[in-house]
Amino acid sequence: MIDSHSHVSRCPDSPEKVIGAAREAGVERILTVGLDEASNREQIALCEQFDGLFAAVGRHPNDADGFDDAAAADLEQLAAHPKVVAIGETGLDFFRDTAEPDSQRLAFIKQADIAARLDLPLVIHCRDQQGRDDAVSEIFATLEEFPDLTVILHCFSAPDWVERAAERDWYCSFAGNVTYPANEDLRTAAARVPADRIMVETDAPYLTPQSRRRDRNQPAFVVETAELVAGLRGIDYAELDELVTANAARVYGW
Repeated sequence: MIDSHSHVSRCPDSPEKVIGAAREAGVERILTVGLDEASNREQIALCEQFDGLFAAVGRHPNDADGFDDAAAADLEQLAAHPKVVAIGETGLDFFRDTAEPDSQRLAFIKQADIAARLDLPLVIHCRDQQGRDDAVSEIFATLEEFPDLTVILHCFSAPDWVERAAERDWYCSFAGNVTYPANEDLRTAAARVPADRIMVETDAPYLTPQSRRRDRNQPAFVVETAELVAGLRGIDYAELDELVTANAARVYGW
């Protein structure tokens, strides 16, 4: 099993404990994702210490204020590290107001350009106000400029856009929120993603699966999400494990 999106340095337990628990659960590969200059370096440092751990480096849309050419150059330099396999997470977040929309747009387009030039996948964060699709529609429109880019819609939460993502050969990665009883539309979407474009993640320490909602999330808990997604797709866990493991290997080259 894989965890296609986590923030290992933000988990409350030590990295040794977090990664050890993941191994015991059968999770062999983890993408740990940076959010800004400091956390990007934290993820790379962890990847140098642990086998099976790989990094994405980026500037999160909630922290996009102040992003400039120097920040873009720093990302590009970090991306040369052999354990860095993706750019992001980046994108648009119109739910929180911690960064100006124009700052988010600038950081987003700059990171998409870096990913395209370096031939690395781009990890997308997308969050809209309830009942709206402003962020997701703008993300799709913006990335028309990069038709050959490999895109991962992390913590997929736009069920009405599954088919449009499939048309572009984008990957949809499902997190623990797919297990929440209120998210029936998201569970329906998980059954519609093409087999060669689906992945699972934790987004740890956030979005803990339903049975563990009192706990902070960790990569080991991706198993619960994967079990649910397998059932939604009418296959057993072993088959989903094979699918998502192959998909992640294709995307991240690990």
